[in-house]
Amino acid sequence: MARPLRIEFDGAWYHITNRGRRQERIFHDSQDCKAFVDLLQGASAMFRLGVAAYCLMPDHYHLLVQTSEANLARAMRHLGGVYTQWFNRRHGEDGPLFRGRYKAILVGEDEYLAGLLRYIHRDPLKAGLAQDLADYPWSSHHGYLHRGKAWKWLHAEPLLARFSDDPGKARAAYRRSMAEDVDETIERVFSLKKLPSVLGTPEFVQAIKDRFFASKLSPEVPESRLLAPVSLEAVTAAVCEFYGVGEEDLATSGRGVGNEARDMAMYLARTLTGASLGAIGRHFNTDKYSTVGSAIARAKARVGQGGAVA
Repeated sequence: MARPLRIEFDGAWYHITNRGRRQERIFHDSQDCKAFVDLLQGASAMFRLGVAAYCLMPDHYHLLVQTSEANLARAMRHLGGVYTQWFNRRHGEDGPLFRGRYKAILVGEDEYLAGLLRYIHRDPLKAGLAQDLADYPWSSHHGYLHRGKAWKWLHAEPLLARFSDDPGKARAAYRRSMAEDVDETIERVFSLKKLPSVLGTPEFVQAIKDRFFASKLSPEVPESRLLAPVSLEAVTAAVCEFYGVGEEDLATSGRGVGNEARDMAMYLARTLTGASLGAIGRHFNTDKYSTVGSAIARAKARVGQGGAVA
């Protein structure tokens, strides 16, 4: 099964959510919640991740973040992996904690950001976990009202500035906003069985499609949903330059550096070009799907082990 679409670029805004597997709890008590928030704060510094809002619920969480770099997947892999290890050690559990990969919605810098902020912070009220937002300790709501040292890490300024340029007036307007119901559009989006990958104005959505989606790619290719493709020739040239081999080496099965380069070229072709296994095989002088599949698997394993890849 193809992985969910990931669109990453500098300065992008995302709403992120994930749930416990089989609807189980991922936060049993305040110690679990504190550990997650501490990890979130650490990830914000480690990956230059602007955490604008969060809310921890017993069986799921919500985040609203802005990436300074195109590294959301790395940051979330760190956060989810480290928290799962911590949780399992503490509770004597084993195996996955979450039901799968997190869901990220790319959000346009428009009215949807304020609506998402309200949706995230009001979730405890909707679930009946609190009668007043001030009574719920595990959200960033308090950081929008009390900008002390403890909240210095929170990336709240961009959203507060949408209410007013004056800090005091912005917080007052934010407080009033939290008393309002969640926007109907936001409610409708999160009521869908399958959440969208992009949320914004029609112009924003179209711009993302034009920038990141290939218009006509083969339906047999899972990576059709990734970024608009580069060419097989570009992949070949880059791999040859990196490994110091010729194009003829990539067209011949062998051992050593040449074979590693060929494996990596097929892996990158599959990941970046939108080409089918058959097209990749023909480009690298083989008509066997199994040869291409095995090469991709070897390269993927090498990448996962921290092998040399530019």
